[in-house]
Amino acid sequence: MTDWSIQGQEVANCNCNFGCPCQFGVLPTDGSCEAAVVYDIKKGHHGNTNLDGLRAAAVYKWPGAIHEGDGEMQLIIDERADDAQRLALEKIMTGQDTKEMATMWFVFSAMCPTKHDTLTAPISSKMDLEERKAQVSVDGVFELAAKPIPHILTGEPHRISINLPHGFEFATAELASGATKTLGGAIDLPKNNGTHAHFASLHLTGEGVVRA
Repeated sequence: MTDWSIQGQEVANCNCNFGCPCQFGVLPTDGSCEAAVVYDIKKGHHGNTNLDGLRAAAVYKWPGAIHEGDGEMQLIIDERADDAQRLALEKIMTGQDTKEMATMWFVFSAMCPTKHDTLTAPISSKMDLEERKAQVSVDGVFELAAKPIPHILTGEPHRISINLPHGFEFATAELASGATKTLGGAIDLPKNNGTHAHFASLHLTGEGVVRA
């Protein structure tokens, strides 16, 4: 199994209510799961292939809960990546060179029998985990924006985070309100508007989440 490591930031937006029932072992808000994610890699490698400074993204869709399977996925790799880097990121994000169930990429890939062709595109990303704000674009595929959850009475930013001591994606995430507009690609996400989003700092290897 080739050694790999990814350190960076992610922003994700799904179609569920704020908080995302999946994080609590509960079925999705409307029974289905649809999500877009962007990864901003600060430091990474796959074997001898350096992944520093690259970005990647993914679109996922399941007719039911993730663990029920029968989903579809499409990966998008930074146009700046060379052939070796694209192959490395595709391997990591399809759960290869990874201990069984150790990362979200392994789980999501295992639950998506339909894997659309990986795309290459410019990916721009502005993420602020502290402010819970993001504006990202995967050219020709989707745009994702996130902002703080508004307080139900005052509309002021409502801050909440979740801690997952045994999670397979992150240790801690800041929650937000997100919206995704799909522009192309193989998967449409019509329901992601004013729904759950989260920001997280990632440190993952083939063994799972690296915890401080």
